[in-house]
Amino acid sequence: MTSAEIRQSFLDFFRSKQHTIVQSSSLLPEAPNLLFTNAGMNQFVPFFLGAVKCPYSPPRAVDTQKCIRAGGKHNDLEDVGLDTYHHTFFEMLGNWSFGDPDAHDSIGAGYFKREAIDWAWELLVQRWKFPKERLYATYFGGDNQIPADLEARDFWLWYLPRDHVLPSGRKDNFWMMGDTGPCGPCSEIHMDLTPAGNTQGKLVNKGDAQCIEIWNLVFIQFNADGTGEFPPLPAKHVDTGMGFERVCGIIQCTDNLKDFSRRISNYETDAFRPLFHEIEKLSGRQYGGTLPGQAGAAEEQIKTDIAFRVIADHIRCLSLAIADGIMPSNEGRGYVLRRILRRAVRYGRNLGLHEPFFYKLVDMVAAMYNGVFPEVIENQEKIEMTLFAEEENFNRTLDRGLDIFAEATTAVTNNVFPAEEAFQLYDTYGFPLDLTELMARERGFTVDVEGFEQLMAGQRQRAREDHEKKKTTVTVVDDGLKITPTKFLGYENLEAEAVIEAVTPTEKHAEFELILDQTPFYAEMGGQVGDSGLVSVPGREDTKDGALEVLDTQRRGGVYVHRAQLLAGREPMVGEAVNAIVDTARRINIERHHTVTHLFHWALHEVVSKDARQRGSLVAPERMRFDFNHPERLTDQQLADIERLVNARIKENAPVFWFDLPYAEIKSNPKVMQFFGDKYGPIVRVVKIGGTPYQLDGFSMELCGGTHTKSTGELGLFKIARESGIAAGVRRIEAVCSQFATEFVENAKSQQASEAEREKARQLEKEQAKRQQAQMQQQAPSVASELIVKVQRVGDVNLIAENLGAAGPELLRVVVDDLKVKFPSGIVVLSGVAAGKVALICTVTPDQVEKGKHAGKIIREVAKICGGGGAGMPEFAQAGARNPDKLLEALAAVPEIITREL
Repeated sequence: MTSAEIRQSFLDFFRSKQHTIVQSSSLLPEAPNLLFTNAGMNQFVPFFLGAVKCPYSPPRAVDTQKCIRAGGKHNDLEDVGLDTYHHTFFEMLGNWSFGDPDAHDSIGAGYFKREAIDWAWELLVQRWKFPKERLYATYFGGDNQIPADLEARDFWLWYLPRDHVLPSGRKDNFWMMGDTGPCGPCSEIHMDLTPAGNTQGKLVNKGDAQCIEIWNLVFIQFNADGTGEFPPLPAKHVDTGMGFERVCGIIQCTDNLKDFSRRISNYETDAFRPLFHEIEKLSGRQYGGTLPGQAGAAEEQIKTDIAFRVIADHIRCLSLAIADGIMPSNEGRGYVLRRILRRAVRYGRNLGLHEPFFYKLVDMVAAMYNGVFPEVIENQEKIEMTLFAEEENFNRTLDRGLDIFAEATTAVTNNVFPAEEAFQLYDTYGFPLDLTELMARERGFTVDVEGFEQLMAGQRQRAREDHEKKKTTVTVVDDGLKITPTKFLGYENLEAEAVIEAVTPTEKHAEFELILDQTPFYAEMGGQVGDSGLVSVPGREDTKDGALEVLDTQRRGGVYVHRAQLLAGREPMVGEAVNAIVDTARRINIERHHTVTHLFHWALHEVVSKDARQRGSLVAPERMRFDFNHPERLTDQQLADIERLVNARIKENAPVFWFDLPYAEIKSNPKVMQFFGDKYGPIVRVVKIGGTPYQLDGFSMELCGGTHTKSTGELGLFKIARESGIAAGVRRIEAVCSQFATEFVENAKSQQASEAEREKARQLEKEQAKRQQAQMQQQAPSVASELIVKVQRVGDVNLIAENLGAAGPELLRVVVDDLKVKFPSGIVVLSGVAAGKVALICTVTPDQVEKGKHAGKIIREVAKICGGGGAGMPEFAQAGARNPDKLLEALAAVPEIITREL
């Protein structure tokens, strides 16, 4: 069977058992404590907890879930490439039962152990023809707190002999979601893959690739209360997970389970072979399937095959993650993706691949998953562009450091890479410390991290002293400051590695003006506002040590000046390598309003007059402003006609092009809009809308140095907000596009409602608020009780950090009031989203206040991540924010926030 047939066979089998086929959830998890979705059960946790009623009838589900295990508690990254079955990205086939009514397999009901085991046997042995003599089942053997799962054992004994049904401890055969909450024993199915298949269970749970687990049946029947007690749940559930790639390897590497003489490998399947074929074409090398330590295998071939496996695994992981909106970055899950990508690119060097190549594999990934995860092909261009930019940026760092690292290995003694060499790689060549550590591990030694940190501390001290001297002698605006013009990379890249060329403190505390040798930040000019974002130190992203928030970017001559606020740690210093990252969402909104400015300018000429000339403009994230000469106010009809023309061009999704041309070629071309009086250099940048690439045939063509969208369809909707006069003969138009236009229209409709209707609405809202308040008072005790079992331990502090979903500040306060009685010591951070607005609340018990914890400071840090702010007293604080998409990230940051000094 092909991998697609295996996947579909699994889904069809359980559909025949009255299971609803459910789509995979996103790799971006809803749970704030997870980096990635790492198991099939993640999306069903609310059903287990009873917080959400199962919507399926009968209450059964089957799916194939996208999973990543490359960070946090579940991390397989370091094993990928070195064996036959570890992956960063994999599919988990699963079937589910929500709520067993103790009526075995009754239609309309859930099911429990007997059915789960019966159907597992039916699928594996009767449907897929797995040889039963090679199968082993494990069950929970019990301990001093929980009795043995003899029920599962006895069900397995219907099918397997006693020496194939093996007890195991809590580590392998008892599943827990956390220290508290739903849990239960599990039963794993293992398969003997040795040629003879007669190991008698000696390899089960021994970490041997010749006997691997293929399916785990979890029986959720207890509720851990955190005290060591495990009372039974009122409803029982089944949660199973089958390793899709592992099953494909077993079936395809054995000629459909007939020949076990070959090595079984997940990579020797059609889940990976098409990618290997593409890598072979790119590199000119051949995949041989060898493994480290394999007798008779050439060392060079082993290195080649490891690289093939790493690259093929990592391109699947990156493609699926980016398709779900998780982007490489310098923090959290984004940084994990960046590490995975850099690991793949470095292994590409083992195949002789020195130019960007990784992004070229996305097309094959999209084709392989089009029938099951179509989001890859839907986002293919975005994935390719992201990977290309990441790889191109990293190549510069990698090329600078590889040779230096190789030379430095000669200085290694006692298997410890010297701190001085690691610091030189970081300080001179911008080599991240974690990459140095990875390469050292591959050679069997470690890095003197403690010595590295001491050198960093010394550098910080010298930098502080140097900055004190510079405060009185050098400023960025000095005419005599000789700095090479900044290289601008921001037309194509929103992130780049750069070197600090100058640093000057401003009058504000912890604020600096930075000049970089190159930058993706657009400096304010031509009406377009400057970019904001982040400048961080490679290898120090987790601690934010030395990170700066870029507040604005200005141009002075040929130099780009970044005004930045220090977020944490040491001050920036000249010569330091940094990552410069533009605020992508803000830049996109700026680009939309710049492109719509060009459309408006074109429509103004079509509707009003060709003589209407621009007299000034502003392009900001949330609006555009356009000043032009005209003797009188524009009529309502003219404004409506301009809107109609612009929105028609948006609807047709016309392409937007930009390219450089000699000014002499277009100087006298009347079709290219230019601003007489401006001084143009010998080469100018043309931005045009419509037509074909590199031809002067668009309906709108202007000389412009700003950034733009790639098509007009990205603008969504255009709406003129205001027309006014600002001087004699000069009119001003203020307008919005995209979501800002939608909001403007909705607000305008709301304002047109009659006062009677508004009054009626206010009365209804008051009545609804009273009802909601009464419901809140009733719900609060049960919500508080559910939260108590979710307490996590952060150092010596009890913490509850949870999202209550569609809850406003009123419900949060009611729940917190109820928690005060049940939660004697610790910190509570609750959130909710109502009417598109984020509400946050924090309480700190008196004993924790005495230890220095401050609710107001905590809530301010949490709210900042969501684009908001707040304050309060040490015991209680609340906040609001405007970005619900960042809420889970903010909650995930709470443990780190409460452990550092606030």
